[in-house]
Amino acid sequence: MTNASIEKPSRVKTIAAWVLSVLLALTFLAAGGSKLAATPYQVQLFGMLGFPGWFMYVTGILEIAGAIALLIPRYAAAGAVIIICVMLGALASVVVHAQTSLIPATVVMLALAVAIGYLRSWSFPFKA
Repeated sequence: MTNASIEKPSRVKTIAAWVLSVLLALTFLAAGGSKLAATPYQVQLFGMLGFPGWFMYVTGILEIAGAIALLIPRYAAAGAVIIICVMLGALASVVVHAQTSLIPATVVMLALAVAIGYLRSWSFPFKA
């Protein structure tokens, strides 16, 4: 692949990718931080969903790692994939446990992560 065949993203696409990345990163830094801080809400939620306590910390670490990766253009698509995996797991959990009030926010975050991956053209750091 030559440099001439690499299409430069439009200004609008770049701005949209950055705006969505920052918004989602802030959201997941807060969410991951609340899990690592073991806030009562998170402890209760993970217990209600039937997960062991350690899984809350793993999820928090993944959320923070994904959020940080979203802010580094070279790793943004990888961050989007991390967030997508976390949100697919969250969606499955809230559906199985009939936590319908959590479904809309979960779907929105999942959609935003997919949009970021698309806007970043799914170009991973190991791409040739």
